[in-house]
Amino acid sequence: METIKDLRNIGIIAHIDAGKTTTTERILFHTGKTHKIGEVHDGTAVMDWMEQEQERGITITSAVTTCNWKDKKINIIDTPGHVDFTIEVERSLKVLDGTLVVLCAVGGVQPQTETVWRQADHYEVPKIVLINKVDRTGADFFKVIIDMHKKLGANATPIQIPIGKEDGFKGFIDLITCKAYMFGETGDLGELTETEIPEDMKDISSHWRHNLIEKLADVDEEVEELYLLDKGIYPDKLKEYIRRTTVQNKFIPVMCGSALKNKGMKYVLDSVCDYLPSPAEVVPQKASNPNTGEPVDIRPEASDPLCAYAYKIMTDPFVGTLTFTRIYSGKLESGTYVYNSTVGKKERVGKIVKIHADQREIVQNAGPGDIVGLVGLKNTSTAHTLCQEASPITLERIDYPDPVISMAIEPETRIDQDKLGEGLKKLEAEDPSFQVRYNEETGQTLISGMGELHLEIIVDRLKREFKVNANVGSPQVAYRETITRSCESTGKFIQQSGGHGQYGHVELKIEPGEKGSGISFEEQIKGGVVPREYFKAIEEGVRSASKNGALAGYPVTDVKVTLYDGSYHEVDSSELAFSNAAAIGFREGLKKSGSVLLEPIMDLEVTTPDEYLGDVIGDMNMRRIKVENIDQKGTTKIVTGAAPLAQMFGYATALRSLTQGRATYTMEPSFYKEVPKDVMEKIISAPV
Repeated sequence: METIKDLRNIGIIAHIDAGKTTTTERILFHTGKTHKIGEVHDGTAVMDWMEQEQERGITITSAVTTCNWKDKKINIIDTPGHVDFTIEVERSLKVLDGTLVVLCAVGGVQPQTETVWRQADHYEVPKIVLINKVDRTGADFFKVIIDMHKKLGANATPIQIPIGKEDGFKGFIDLITCKAYMFGETGDLGELTETEIPEDMKDISSHWRHNLIEKLADVDEEVEELYLLDKGIYPDKLKEYIRRTTVQNKFIPVMCGSALKNKGMKYVLDSVCDYLPSPAEVVPQKASNPNTGEPVDIRPEASDPLCAYAYKIMTDPFVGTLTFTRIYSGKLESGTYVYNSTVGKKERVGKIVKIHADQREIVQNAGPGDIVGLVGLKNTSTAHTLCQEASPITLERIDYPDPVISMAIEPETRIDQDKLGEGLKKLEAEDPSFQVRYNEETGQTLISGMGELHLEIIVDRLKREFKVNANVGSPQVAYRETITRSCESTGKFIQQSGGHGQYGHVELKIEPGEKGSGISFEEQIKGGVVPREYFKAIEEGVRSASKNGALAGYPVTDVKVTLYDGSYHEVDSSELAFSNAAAIGFREGLKKSGSVLLEPIMDLEVTTPDEYLGDVIGDMNMRRIKVENIDQKGTTKIVTGAAPLAQMFGYATALRSLTQGRATYTMEPSFYKEVPKDVMEKIISAPV
């Protein structure tokens, strides 16, 4: 009988093109979930089931599947590597118990690797690492280990090392058993041949086994004692120590392989089962009672009250809205009612389905540790908690990144008008990093996302899934506005009519806030000159007014607003009057506070052959890119810098033409920075 200890909820995360989906396809084949190996480059990968994924050869949405290996059940989430879809990684890591990080043996630790690693650290998810593509030209397994120590600060060390380099990769040495294993012509599809460690590799394998025990001794007292007494450690005990320290997030075992050539994948599966935790072994999720705010302990027990987390919403053509859910405690049965503690509403679970990419299998119930899809939920959205009304629980929510790019969209015909609105509403519900807003000044509908590719996929999905024909404008940068100096401002809203009038009067102090603080509001009212019941309305008025700045109508950020004085009328004052007064006062204050524009700055990394370095740097300077570092890696240069997003549209084409298609780049949002004065004047003269 299957127990929770035999369950593994894992994610596969990495930089784009490191081989995540290919690794997943091999895992599915070896576990018998699929009977034919899918290939990303052929568009036949099971986990890349969306048409847009198959055409582009990339993962866009996190796909879920379940498989079995030996006596373990493994739920796998294959995540995107492209920075535009980082939210998919974020919400997947929130519900996972362990993760397999895939690194490229040629590229090493790349920018997006650092991002997903930080995300996994934030959620305290234990990690094991596969260094993939060991058979590629330029691969250097041991250099990647050094890269992990330098860039990630990880206590990572190999538990196996490759035999042979590049296209000579023919086997591996298991540092736990001190045995060598050689691949046949078909890699893992045939039998591995166990043999003694080759003579010329005995020294290096001895060094790395000693290193393995040393790294474990740094974080485990029992191993430290054995190490200091110079006592040997049997393989079974060594496995136990590796598992214990990995589950505690103190140690990271590293493997080698080639997913494309099917080499080393069975060992990866063994390591997932041997070293990653079950739901019963991980740090419990932070939860609280929504009514009292007191912490609540969650145990992965079926007999405990229900606690489940809706981490993703998807529109399914056959069942309607599908809610991807991780169950932490209690039991969920189809046809029963649950309580959404985030919005305070009851929901009926119509059906429970197990998900395999785009396939669905109906089940009657699900318990702790399960990742399932729920059909029939009407009010549940991403990051909502499901529980029992008698035992309310709310889990900690995810902070979503702000969009950095916008474009205008309009329907081609009047028939498309309603369909466009409905399609955008559904896509916005699915993807918290995608936003839709209506600009009243220009009469345009603006869609905002994490990058050009993100919005391109959104528009493509509108056309294919929702049959909407729409015209889109060229991409626009999602600027922000802030202030440079403090001021005091008065806001009055007074209207007299036949009956009750409207009276609201506030005195505000407006000053620059800390970076990344958004709009912060506090009150310092003395003597009750403004009644306490109007404070919330005043704050809402300020926040509403902050959506459109004084310079060019962009949202205002990093501003601190203090309500310090005002007055009210016993009969005519109302929440509406004070909300309007606060909005007027805030807008007036912006005009006096030295408003400036902020633009999104991206972390840019360009990898280019040596001979094109001068051209690439020259082009960067023209684009206001601040070059921060230039590293040598083989015959290529790696240039890192801070790039204004406004200057990066069309960069892929420009870089290709500069380097005859031989250079590549990656880019991800970093921070907001004040726009130079000459650039700001151009933007203001052509407002949103």
